[in-house]
Parts: sequence; C-alpha cells; structure tokens
Amino acid sequence: MTNSSTKKRHRKVRTGVVVSDKMDKTVLVEVSRVVMHPAYKKYVRRRKRFMAHDEENRCRIGDEVMIVESRPLSRHKNWRVRKVLKEAALPGGTP
Repeated sequence: MTNSSTKKRHRKVRTGVVVSDKMDKTVLVEVSRVVMHPAYKKYVRRRKRFMAHDEENRCRIGDEVMIVESRPLSRHKNWRVRKVLKEAALPGGTP
C-alpha cells in the first residue's frame, strides 16, 4: 500500500507561443488547440493565455515554449517556463 504523500504527481504541460514579455520575470503564453464543435461538428480553434514565470527573462515575443504547472507564484501566475523549443526569428533577419 502506498502512502498518498509519496505518490508522484504528474504536472500539466502545455506548449504555446509567447505573446508578451513586458513584465519582469513573467511572460504571457498563448496555447491554442483544435476541438470539434459539439453541435455543428466543425473544428474550431480554442486558445487560452497563461502567465508563466521566466526566471532569466530569456523568452521573447514569438518564441515557442513549453510551460509546466506549478504552485501559485502570484495572483494569476501558476505556470513556469520549462524550456524554449524554438526561438523567434529576428525582425531584421540574420546576416
């Protein structure tokens, strides 16, 4: 019999795009998914925005990031940036 305090909890993981990095150590990540509408049977795009903790301020707008659920860090911030999957292209392009 296992003790409930020793069970390994699986944290939710989401992948999304950074839409705002104006806050200090916080980024706004938009996660979109495609679901079928229950009445019309058409696929619709649903999106949700999460505030995520970015300790090193390394995320920029347009970066694709993986976020993981964590304990509440502030009023709206319950997620942490686990890693940057793809960095956004520079606006001027790379020489």
